[in-house]
Amino acid sequence: MSQAASQAVVISGSGLWTPSHSISNEELVSAYNAWADKYNQTNQAAIEAGTLEAKPHSSAEFIEKASGIKSRFIYCKDGVLDIDRMYPHFAERSDEQVSQQAEIAIEAAKAALKAANKQPQDIDAVIVSCAYTQRAYPAIAIEVQEALGIEGFGFDMLVACSAATFGLHRAYEMVKAGTARAVLVINPELVSPQINYTDRDSHFIFGDVATAKVVESAATASSDHQFEILSTKAVTKFSNNIRSNFGFMSRAQDTDPFAVDKLFHQNGRSVFKEVCPMAAAHLESHVAQHGLGATDVRRWWLHQANINMNLLIAKKLLGRDASADEAPIVLDRYANTASAGSMIAFNLHHQDMQSGDVGVLCSFGAGYSIGSLVVRKR
Repeated sequence: MSQAASQAVVISGSGLWTPSHSISNEELVSAYNAWADKYNQTNQAAIEAGTLEAKPHSSAEFIEKASGIKSRFIYCKDGVLDIDRMYPHFAERSDEQVSQQAEIAIEAAKAALKAANKQPQDIDAVIVSCAYTQRAYPAIAIEVQEALGIEGFGFDMLVACSAATFGLHRAYEMVKAGTARAVLVINPELVSPQINYTDRDSHFIFGDVATAKVVESAATASSDHQFEILSTKAVTKFSNNIRSNFGFMSRAQDTDPFAVDKLFHQNGRSVFKEVCPMAAAHLESHVAQHGLGATDVRRWWLHQANINMNLLIAKKLLGRDASADEAPIVLDRYANTASAGSMIAFNLHHQDMQSGDVGVLCSFGAGYSIGSLVVRKR
């Protein structure tokens, strides 16, 4: 075995950027209900004729019960609550300006580098992994690499809500193989432009955020909090139950690039029914690879899509309800942040862990895709 392959690989730094703007359930519902009333009034004749369905009202109580979400952070609040618009208004930037997605990625990256006691010259690779990228090319990762002054290489990868864990997998493999000394993995989840704020069943789900991690060899790590990556595990299985059809083909197909089916949409009931047992079985088999049971895991940093999913998965694993300390919930404030949810949970709830404590980072989402890492505090 080569020296590189025998080296322990650690997460040595974690960064989080949180937008300055937030939207409460009450604010969101007030705007949605006003929009629904206007829609129903405008289309009253068609609704009465049965050719259109009336838009139902929502409530803050419904949202919290269905998801556990109370509010969400958002990069740009302007436009979202305007019933004549119902989506955010971003100022377009020139090619010479830093893109919005790179901007938030850079902030999270700086925080992760600081936590890891690393300088840009210590990093060999940058991975931007998220649900959506702002453009096809040049890669957001290369833009971030340039802005931070990092030599080496960078690339983007899209795996929907499992993008962050899959990105960490690639970083682990690079360091383990010796092809990079340290890798910066960033998850700039700027999802608000892809939300259908006129859909009662999904308008409340997502929020914006950016997270970042530094992955390096234990031999070079000098940070206060280091987590050895013991192993990684991933699985994908095709499903149409979570989908976004936005893409460059719309022009060739002569279709509206912002039609309802081009935005985020899902069959939530099927997702819940199918993903929960799939995720629980995945996690149980992953920790078993190390001769561990679920109760041997000090902390579960689970994907933050829906509180009922998290509660059910944790109960399947532990045989009882998990405490907030065992499986922290952050989606009440952050909502579903696509791939960044488990990374936020880790960022906010890792410093109290003791040497030898085992934790599991896990994501699950569209694809279907599930990614996990078993880590141990050094």
